[in-house]
Amino acid sequence: DPQQLELATSGKRKLRRFIVIDEVVDELYGSKVREYFEENNVQHKILALPTTEETKSMDLVLNILQEVQNFSIDRRTEPIIAIGGGVCLDIVGLAASLYRRRTPYIRVPTTLLSYVDASVGAKNGVNFLQCKNKLGGYTPPVASFLDRSFIQSIPRRHISNGLGEILKMALMKHKGLFDLLKSHGKYLLDTKFQSYSGSANHRDAALQTTRIAIETMLEELAPNLWEDDLDRLVDFGHLISPELEMRVLPSLMHGEAVNIDMAFMTYVAYARGLITAEEKEQIIQCMRGLELPVWHGGCSWPLIKKALMERLKHSGGQPRMPLPTGLGVAEIFNDTSEETLERAYKLWVRD
Repeated sequence: DPQQLELATSGKRKLRRFIVIDEVVDELYGSKVREYFEENNVQHKILALPTTEETKSMDLVLNILQEVQNFSIDRRTEPIIAIGGGVCLDIVGLAASLYRRRTPYIRVPTTLLSYVDASVGAKNGVNFLQCKNKLGGYTPPVASFLDRSFIQSIPRRHISNGLGEILKMALMKHKGLFDLLKSHGKYLLDTKFQSYSGSANHRDAALQTTRIAIETMLEELAPNLWEDDLDRLVDFGHLISPELEMRVLPSLMHGEAVNIDMAFMTYVAYARGLITAEEKEQIIQCMRGLELPVWHGGCSWPLIKKALMERLKHSGGQPRMPLPTGLGVAEIFNDTSEETLERAYKLWVRD
């Protein structure tokens, strides 16, 4: 808005910002963030919080809102800034959407998973009654600022965790992305998605994979931002994983639980004759190459049946099961029999 820009730069009014930052990110980058606001003469309040799946609750949202109220922001011109992983972005998004009915907010993702997933789209939420994201809404941010340099400080397992969501988009929509992950997966893990001038053999794989993952995600989300259409390819890996993830907290990270779901669904696709044995093997080997789990003892047959029953409740009485029909292509199915699912489960466990 030109008028707001003029007001901000004219010096008539001091710029003010309220920032919520994950406490781990604050330890690593907090001093730089404070320095940035001080150098730009911005009056600011930085709230560092533990943002994990275990703390992802309405209590934390209300805690944030109490601090926002104390700081007193202008809901038209002073967006709340969230700096952290997907949980932080989800919590702050919900808090902003509730304050004065809708306060603008900005997402700054600091993990690979949030960079390619939580930074895109309109959803926000918190866990409730041991159910993942049971409370939430659809309020898109005014902006997402993407900076891969944050990713260099996160542990290798967190990089792998983010690769789970990138692989989801590759399997559903983009054979080229799948090939990139197959060829450069170890390199991306080793270099933590940083770009180096001496990496000619890898053709800046970090930039390519993140760009394609975000573009394919946007292609899927933009026409269906409010999820009016429940047939969503981006739900691949998200039929069983919410139940599994909440059941075994904190032993599995989100992308790991998603990958276990995707591994099982790859076997379902194979059992249905949608993919060949060779394609199934390529997918599983790619997952292993990305250092993602392809099975978990907690993912029992009763849990799978319960998760799919929950799915029916929340998707208009249809399973709406996205399945690969090749490498980088997929369709949504509503006719997978329990017999096929059980056969796939037995093959999966055997392997």
